[in-house]
Amino acid sequence: MERGVAVYVVDRAPLSRTELARIDAYWRAANYLSVGQIYLMVNPLLREPLRADHVKPRLLGHWGTTPGLNLLYAHLSRIVARRGQDMIYVAGPGHGGPGLVATAWLEGTYSEVYPEVSRDAAGMTRLFTQFSFPGGVPSHVAPETPGSIHEGGELGYSLSHAYGAALDNPNLVVACVIGDGEAETGPLSAAWHSNKFLDPVVDGAVLPILHLNGYKIDNPAVLARIGDEELGALLFGYGYRAYLVQGDDPEAVHQLLAGTLDAVFDEITDIQQAARERGAVERPRWPMIVLRTPKGWTGPREVDGKPVEGTWRAHQVPLEGVLDDASHLAMLQDWMLSYRPDELFDADGRPTPPVVDWLPAGRARMSGNPHTNGGAAPRDLELPDFRGYAVPVGQTAGATSVLGAFLRDILAANDHNFRLVCPDETHSNRLSTVLQATDKAWQAAVEPVDEHLGRHGRVMEILSEHTCQGWLEGYLLTGRHGLFSCYEAFVHIVDSMVNQHAKWLKTIRHLTWRQPIPSLNYLLTSHAWRQDHNGFSHQDPGFIDHLVNKKGEVVRVYLPPDANTLLAVTDHCLRSRNDINVIVAGKQPAPTWLDMPSAIRHCQLGLGTWDWACNDQGDPELILACAGEIPTIEILAATDLLRTHLPDLRVRVVNVVDLMRLQPESEHPHGLPDTEFDAIFTADKPIIFAYHGYPWLIHRLTYRRTNHHNLHVRGYKEEGTTTTPFDMLVRNDMDRFRLVIDVIDRVPGLARDAVSLRRQMVDKRTEHRDYVRRTGRDLPEIREWAWATNRG
Repeated sequence: MERGVAVYVVDRAPLSRTELARIDAYWRAANYLSVGQIYLMVNPLLREPLRADHVKPRLLGHWGTTPGLNLLYAHLSRIVARRGQDMIYVAGPGHGGPGLVATAWLEGTYSEVYPEVSRDAAGMTRLFTQFSFPGGVPSHVAPETPGSIHEGGELGYSLSHAYGAALDNPNLVVACVIGDGEAETGPLSAAWHSNKFLDPVVDGAVLPILHLNGYKIDNPAVLARIGDEELGALLFGYGYRAYLVQGDDPEAVHQLLAGTLDAVFDEITDIQQAARERGAVERPRWPMIVLRTPKGWTGPREVDGKPVEGTWRAHQVPLEGVLDDASHLAMLQDWMLSYRPDELFDADGRPTPPVVDWLPAGRARMSGNPHTNGGAAPRDLELPDFRGYAVPVGQTAGATSVLGAFLRDILAANDHNFRLVCPDETHSNRLSTVLQATDKAWQAAVEPVDEHLGRHGRVMEILSEHTCQGWLEGYLLTGRHGLFSCYEAFVHIVDSMVNQHAKWLKTIRHLTWRQPIPSLNYLLTSHAWRQDHNGFSHQDPGFIDHLVNKKGEVVRVYLPPDANTLLAVTDHCLRSRNDINVIVAGKQPAPTWLDMPSAIRHCQLGLGTWDWACNDQGDPELILACAGEIPTIEILAATDLLRTHLPDLRVRVVNVVDLMRLQPESEHPHGLPDTEFDAIFTADKPIIFAYHGYPWLIHRLTYRRTNHHNLHVRGYKEEGTTTTPFDMLVRNDMDRFRLVIDVIDRVPGLARDAVSLRRQMVDKRTEHRDYVRRTGRDLPEIREWAWATNRG
């Protein structure tokens, strides 16, 4: 039956009395365990009257969303058991952590992972005590929770994670519960469009469940107050067939939800069979569910004369005064006893057979599904030999264009195990060669003018960085591999998302039962120094600074100076696990400095002296260091000027490709020991360092080093506009002329001996300024400069 605009209600009651009793018992048990986690330390089964000293000294947790999450988990478990459906559960309202811990304990998975939290009274005591407790587990659906791929501490990412998990998993259904507060976020709003990219032939399905319990922390939820007709129109416009389940009578809701899920899973099966067996090509309208139940359902209806159930007051801890208010303590006891725990747990505290004997077993359990732990059998990538894509030294090449051929062949060799995501920039970032191997995923209408759009494509483009990030995270968390290519300035849009992923990776490194997952790999191009045409809005190299704040065991930053080093670095990153790898590379034609064997050695070392550019004879007077494509060009151009005008000055050129090598080994796994650092950078000579990003990061990474007081860094200092490439360097004082001036000012004796050269460099900057404003082009000597190879 249709309600309003495309909101459907299934009028069925498919549960027998036995099935109804079992699902309700499971739901009551999960709710009981959830309340116990929030409140209790001892007396878990209430076998003696509840006292204040049984209660935790600090009450933390979120009750409001939990009964709805438990209800859905119970009914989805019925689907898994009855249909043999491969399914995982993504809980967008991550604050419902006690519910997902409770359901994992009831299924037995929790005790398998944590044997000390046994499925009996002693284990229940530990289960309760550890929740939101020092030395225990977080309140969210965190990495510590079996079955979780989504913590939900920050809201907005559940749906994109769910779609990412479903990609290339044709037998999997991802049930994604979206909280009504989460539904108000920008990332979630964009993620609804993921259904235009899901291929019903090779991908699994996502079942979005919008859980409208009416309120957020303090305010009503927008989608709960707009009425069924408007809500239905919104969801219909997003491309979904929405089914409504609502009520506050448990028996009626159980029957309605069971009937709706039966209809929905029949519909998913029909969509997939039509595409896989009958060749249907029209974009399906995938089903989803709107669940409207009271916030804090089955909890206290009224506390101190104020309504609680069904209001924002149920969001966190409904009874806050149980430690010092006897009436609140009595209400807590009545609340927990209302679930009839003596029917749910035997004398030893084990769940009774009616509660658990109908549940799926082993790998079929949503809390034990191997997809939630890096995949059932994670496959390594089949990587072609990157050395076969090498560029000869001296040849000009766009680094990302060269990489595109490598990625094309990775896509060709790894069907269903590798995805490239990008916010509408694959061609702009010079990676369009990948489209020789696969199309861009697309399920919506196609016009004759369109190119490279395909139903089975594995390049994912949507102009939402949040959605790209979410897709890739879901894909990686379920054991597959990928790369996120993005304009450098706009990857900041996912700052918060990468924060959450970094925290996840840090945590799972210390959970022995969690399998390592493929690394999150960023390729940042269209970078600040070559966004002169787009202007100031497109110029920001600060994503590196943001990532470096994360734990060193997780973050890696690479600044390959040419195409060959980019190939070597990318191969390494795609083989890695449990890391976040940031690669910054140029897309414009640029010199190739190192042959492939040298590039490999250089990337393995992370930084090193470029002997062919040095004349220090083992005893430098000066270190010229660089990190990044454009800084490398400017340092070498400055070296060229010094070799011409001050041939007796002993100069050492150092290039840094692995930025974290600058830190001491005590601060980062890639850190360089002090003795090696001093051998390269010396203990007392001036260091002029040209860096791709904000210069203060280099100071931060090296402040413990012996020679830090002699370090002078040039980099981007927030001076940008629409201008020429070299003018960007001049505006930020990282041009070759400014670098030579720095050398003269900082090497002892040169200020006196090189007065004329300094004046020439100042004049060159002035000449540049006048020329570029007159002609709109850089000086010919800049455009035509090349390293004088005979100097080596």
